[in-house]
Amino acid sequence: METRTHFFENSFTAALPRRILIGAAFAFVLITFFIMGVNNPHPNWPTYWKIRPIVVTTIAGAIGGAFADFMHLMRREGGIYRALGIVLSLLGYVIVLWLGSVYGLAGTLWN
Repeated sequence: METRTHFFENSFTAALPRRILIGAAFAFVLITFFIMGVNNPHPNWPTYWKIRPIVVTTIAGAIGGAFADFMHLMRREGGIYRALGIVLSLLGYVIVLWLGSVYGLAGTLWN
């Protein structure tokens, strides 16, 4: 008899919601501190220009947290794979967070 393993059944852990929330919270705090430093926004910017970067960057942080959870498959192998999984998790989170903040700030602070 053949045993079948489904990729998506074994790829995410029970900590997925926690990692998504941590990633989103970190991104929210980071972009909020960055945006609150703007005292005199450009007059051509929309009235509620702060909403887009906060929402987009927070969603990007949540995606980065999900990616970190997905990389748990590599981290649980141990040895060099554990170190590689940690590095790829951090690198992936930083890249997704950077892309989200660039997209969120496009047309305002990132011009």
